[in-house]
Amino acid sequence: MVAALRYVWPLLLCSPCLLIQIPHEYEGHHVMEPPVITEQSSQRVVVFPTDDISLKCEARGKPEVQFRWTKDGIHFKPKEEVGVTVHESPHSGSFTITGNNSFAQRFQGIYRCFASNMLGTAMSHEIHLMAEGAPKWPKETVKPVEVEEGESVVLPCNPPPSADPLRIYWMNSKILHIKQDERVTMGQNGNLYFANVLTSDNHSDYICNAHFLGTRTIIQKEPIDLRVKATNSMIDRKPRLLFPTNSSSNPVALQGQSLVLECIAEGFPTPTIKWFRPGGPMPADRVIYQNHNKTLQLLNVGEEDDSSEYQCLAENSLGTAQHVYHINVEASPYWLHKPQNQLYGPGETARLDCQVQGRPQPEVTWRFNGISVDELAKDQKYRIHEGTLIISNLQPSDTMVTQCEARNQHGLLLANAYIYVVQLPATILTGDNQTYMAVEGSTAYLLCKAFGAPVPSVQWLDEGGSTVLQDERFFPYANGTLGIRDLQANDTGRYFCQAANDQNNMSIVANLQVKEATQITQGPRNATEKKGSRVTFTCQASFDPSLQPRITWRRDRRDLQELGDSDKYFIDDGRLVIHSLDYRDQGNYSCVAGTELDEVESRAQLLVVGSPGPVPRLELSDHLLLKQSQVDLSWSPAEDHNAPIEKYDIEFEDKERAPDKWYSLGKVPGNQTSTTLKLSPYVHYTFRVTAINKYGPGEPSPASDPVVTPEAAPEKNPVDVKGEGNETDNMVITWKPLRWMDWNAPHVQYRVQWRQQGTHGNWQEQTVSDPLLVVSNTPTFVPYEIKVQAVNSQGKGPEPQVIIGYSGEDYPQVSPEIEVIEALNSSTVLVKWSPVDLAQVKGHLRGYNVTYWWTGSQRKHSKRHVHKGHVVVPANTTRAILSGLRPYSSYHLEVQAFNGRGLGPAKTLSFITPEGVPGHPESLHLECQSDTSLLLHWQPPLSHNGVLTGYVLSYHPLDVGGKEQLSFDLPDPELRTHNLTNLSPYLRYRFQLQATTSQGPGEAIVREGGTMALSGKPDFGNISAMAGENYSVISWVPREGQCNFQFHILFKPPAQGKGSNFLQSQSISYNQSSYTQKDLQPDTEYEIHLIKESMILHQMAVKTNGTGRVRITHPDGFGFTSEGWFIGFVSAIILLLLILLILCFIKRSKGGKYSVKDKEDTQVDSEARPMKDETFGEYSDNEEKAFGSSQPSLNGDIKPLGSDDSLADYGGSVDVQFNEDGSFIGQYSGKKEKEAAGGNDSSGATSPINPAVALE
Repeated sequence: MVAALRYVWPLLLCSPCLLIQIPHEYEGHHVMEPPVITEQSSQRVVVFPTDDISLKCEARGKPEVQFRWTKDGIHFKPKEEVGVTVHESPHSGSFTITGNNSFAQRFQGIYRCFASNMLGTAMSHEIHLMAEGAPKWPKETVKPVEVEEGESVVLPCNPPPSADPLRIYWMNSKILHIKQDERVTMGQNGNLYFANVLTSDNHSDYICNAHFLGTRTIIQKEPIDLRVKATNSMIDRKPRLLFPTNSSSNPVALQGQSLVLECIAEGFPTPTIKWFRPGGPMPADRVIYQNHNKTLQLLNVGEEDDSSEYQCLAENSLGTAQHVYHINVEASPYWLHKPQNQLYGPGETARLDCQVQGRPQPEVTWRFNGISVDELAKDQKYRIHEGTLIISNLQPSDTMVTQCEARNQHGLLLANAYIYVVQLPATILTGDNQTYMAVEGSTAYLLCKAFGAPVPSVQWLDEGGSTVLQDERFFPYANGTLGIRDLQANDTGRYFCQAANDQNNMSIVANLQVKEATQITQGPRNATEKKGSRVTFTCQASFDPSLQPRITWRRDRRDLQELGDSDKYFIDDGRLVIHSLDYRDQGNYSCVAGTELDEVESRAQLLVVGSPGPVPRLELSDHLLLKQSQVDLSWSPAEDHNAPIEKYDIEFEDKERAPDKWYSLGKVPGNQTSTTLKLSPYVHYTFRVTAINKYGPGEPSPASDPVVTPEAAPEKNPVDVKGEGNETDNMVITWKPLRWMDWNAPHVQYRVQWRQQGTHGNWQEQTVSDPLLVVSNTPTFVPYEIKVQAVNSQGKGPEPQVIIGYSGEDYPQVSPEIEVIEALNSSTVLVKWSPVDLAQVKGHLRGYNVTYWWTGSQRKHSKRHVHKGHVVVPANTTRAILSGLRPYSSYHLEVQAFNGRGLGPAKTLSFITPEGVPGHPESLHLECQSDTSLLLHWQPPLSHNGVLTGYVLSYHPLDVGGKEQLSFDLPDPELRTHNLTNLSPYLRYRFQLQATTSQGPGEAIVREGGTMALSGKPDFGNISAMAGENYSVISWVPREGQCNFQFHILFKPPAQGKGSNFLQSQSISYNQSSYTQKDLQPDTEYEIHLIKESMILHQMAVKTNGTGRVRITHPDGFGFTSEGWFIGFVSAIILLLLILLILCFIKRSKGGKYSVKDKEDTQVDSEARPMKDETFGEYSDNEEKAFGSSQPSLNGDIKPLGSDDSLADYGGSVDVQFNEDGSFIGQYSGKKEKEAAGGNDSSGATSPINPAVALE
């Protein structure tokens, strides 16, 4: 209960600390209102002749207010005054005075307006009415002003006084303004000051013009005649202040307004004016200098300016004069706390604060209904304490309008505030039986806005009638609202609000429904993506099932739908997809899930990464460093696009010699934004900088200003200097020319020097422009010392390095001695030889060329020319392995040394390869003899590789486990057939046939097949029929392995109907492939049946032609190509072609080149790989056919190379290189062809200086 009372007491609105405000919703009572002044005239009203005088006073109130006026404290009745018109309108007591100036003078004074009804009287402030007549200048006699040249003078203006500010102009009789400057100036008082006069100031028409803004008139003073006496001896004098005249003054400045300080000095030469603030710095933001620095205007004077000093100093060459302003800041009254209208209930205490401030401190007085409290009888109910009016134990009779008035010499403040004591029954303004919905964990607010006088007390009860404030989660507000924090599901229910005062009580019902709170179960996650890609944010949330859910996406607190970029964003089912990411897309993205009751938000940050942005600005400095060919380059950092910049690439372009081509000068770390560049002479540099991060380079910066470096002598010499001869009596000196950026000056040339090595004689030299020099008449293969130096118009380059070159080579004069030829197997031999004498090589020994070719088998020699194989080995190798040779064959071998010039003489030797195993038989056919027997046909192998000793035949059934392979020898090498019997008619077999030599069986040929019983119904492959006028030809293709059998073919014309006789053939053999039926009727359709032992094997139809042949296509789509007549025709053509080919073969066998394929798989050893290029052709026996094949060449341009071949035929210079294991990896540059001896053989061997196969 104690806890409940802690919350109840603030609701007891009868407490004196609370005030009543009648709400606009309150109905049922016509509430009255004391008078309130709504509009009034300003405190100062100035009128001029012909102006109407209008004094305003308007007020509101219930009942309607009545107005009265006082003038100078005496009751004034506007309706009774002549010339006064009162405004007859509701809520207005204003009146207007019309008449001339003298009429207006009669109404000058201080006015007040009073607005009253039964609840009190409101009062206006004092209205000072001032009437001003037409301005006139007083009559005066203006005497001429005489002054000597150089003296000072003041021309007075003294305009008539005016209540409104006026403007002063000095002009002459021609209505031209008097020119003002540091010497001549007008003061704030209107006088015209001359610091010193000149003869040019001598005029008789200095006229002061006064502009009265109120009357919109300008009046002129009588012209002043200024007479200046010329003198030849103007006396210099130090400054003296003409205004102000004393040394200091104490002006008063009003707070919040402007203060104008002025200093006008005389002297010769003309003094200048300066302003100082001794106590501190000048407030530059509030100071304005005017009138040639003679006037200082201080804006918005504040308390901080009080007691401050401002000093003006007049100065010329003879001295100074000064004046000090001591500022005193005062203020008209202003409000600190203004009393307000208030409503109270009976018994309450009223407290009206009237707190004012000003300088000096204003005097505060109180009035009740316009009557000073000093004139009222003393009452114990009210008291005034420090400007606050306190009235206790209020009753309805205490209703009044109070006035608080504050006054000092700078102004007056007035405030009306009424005290309205009311008695009203308690009323609950909130609607009854309202439903409030909120979610769990939030705070609900149940409204119960009550009103009455006295202020009613409010309490909240649950359905059981108990106060709800026992639960600390429930808390009340002063306006009757009940708050419930940390809502729970069991808080759902009905709550009752009761309001009561001393007149009545009432209650309402509030229904509370607590819903499930919205929760984001899976929110978006922070993402870092590359520019141009896309990102997907997901969001899943749970909602109260009775509420309408929604999920929206925001970026930086703005809904994405508001951006209007439908191509950029895709939003669907809790997903946000952002396409084509750009750097401007990065930011904070949030998923907002909510209902009409709540919403929750989950945020994720998107970072877009990519290559850096462009470097925005380059700056070149220290151009003086160009004399040392250096320049300082600095740049502004590029945008890193969320990936640190790793380095900057500095590039340059020469727009004169290499436009649009950029060269790198180097890279600097990413944290560096400047560098000193070492430049080359004679280059027109334009720089750019590119930032690089882990995503690559960004856009380059804008190009810098061009920088041109001065010319200089070369700093580099050419590189890759070589001396090699392409003839036996010359040396060609070559080098890599300087890049243009290394020229350092125009017209670069090269100074070439040479001499024989070891002579130490004079250098021969020649200066050339091209990177090549040919030295003629040199000894053969002599070393030379060579130097190449760059020169230009500014001088020579550094001393060049000496390079050793050689004059031209000659052919080697020595041949290698072959030591041994060792057979490694039937197709591989090892050749060894002794090294040659290097002195006889006549050049750089580049290696050895091994040439070999097949001359025939041991069975039969060939008389025709064959292609030769080659193996090239490096100079440090004296052995070669020749692989892929034909077994049981004779070979011829040559070994030659070669240098850059070519091949030397050959060392020749012959050798024989041992016998090997034969190749596979050329063919193997299976011919079915019966259900249990097969006849095997074969042809011998093309490659005998020795003397055939017979064959080995093996076979075994397929798909039958446990069956061993049967094998037996056929010792007759001439055997071509063999009949196998006792085979199972229901099994398929695998047959394997191998030829044998003394070295054993060779490669096998394999076939699979069986007898006819496996075939079932015979297969007539590709069967077709064609018809003539009175015959038909049926053709088919017998299947291999199909046993031969007999059958009949019957023809029946369909028009004869059932029972008609067939035309039956004689017995036909399956292997004969075709049959012709004659004696057919023209233009007749026939059914064709193929029959064996009453079983129809096949049926088809054909129609004869009445005028000629017509082709009938087989129903299965077979063409005429399978018909008998066509096959016979094609067979005749093939036979003729074969005869022609045989004749050509006989002719070509006498000489020429032929092509035979040879299957060779033997690998080359690590020292050398042979390159073969052998003759293709045919042979009269099988053995020669076998030897006719070879490994095809990898080089289509192979040329012949005999024992007398020269490398000179293949070109001049050579460049042979070898791998670490000694294998050949280079090629000769020469490709000159040479005709082979014999003339009719265009085939050639692979050149050792242009090998067809690289050695491994």
